[in-house]
Amino acid sequence: MQLELLNEQGQSTEKVDAPDTVFAREYNEALVHQIVVAYQANARQGTRAQLDRGTVKHSTKKPFRQKGTGRARAGMTSSPLWRGGGRIFPNSPDENFTQKVNKKMYRAGMAAIFSQLAREGRLAVVDTLTVDSPKTKQLAAKLKAMGLDSVLVITDQLDDNLMLASRNLANALVVEPRYADPLSLVHYKKVLVTKAAVEQLKEMFA
Repeated sequence: MQLELLNEQGQSTEKVDAPDTVFAREYNEALVHQIVVAYQANARQGTRAQLDRGTVKHSTKKPFRQKGTGRARAGMTSSPLWRGGGRIFPNSPDENFTQKVNKKMYRAGMAAIFSQLAREGRLAVVDTLTVDSPKTKQLAAKLKAMGLDSVLVITDQLDDNLMLASRNLANALVVEPRYADPLSLVHYKKVLVTKAAVEQLKEMFA
């Protein structure tokens, strides 16, 4: 598989070889969907809580008399049938949303995403991406010159200048290969990978 090598103006200068085991895999939509959903589920804190009829704030007074009204008998307003009453099966604050994904499945899913990005022309390679100082303006100007308005940058080495310059950009994310996640790969319009990071991705997902 050959990927485009971009210069600082965002123009394709030549082609670089990339391993087929990572960038030329068959796209498995079901597997990609599974690892993306699992990634989102594993990020949930599970701290939400709802009140049942015993914990909801209510009065223990009988709403109306037992007989003679023509209505169904009611004991108290905390009944789940009433507006403002408790839930029958409330969500507990220690709910566990985690989903297990095997390592083999995760590697295959990530390789399928990289391969599909390469086929769609959304994946490109750069020699390096660095900034002289931790200035967001400098990195924003460099990405704008390359014509990138929504980009995920996977770099082999994330220094302090690049990290500080990128963290305030809403439509850009710079990570090392080990922190590349399936949701970000799907979300951003363009993915830039440095040459050295391509070799790291090969070791991780091949």
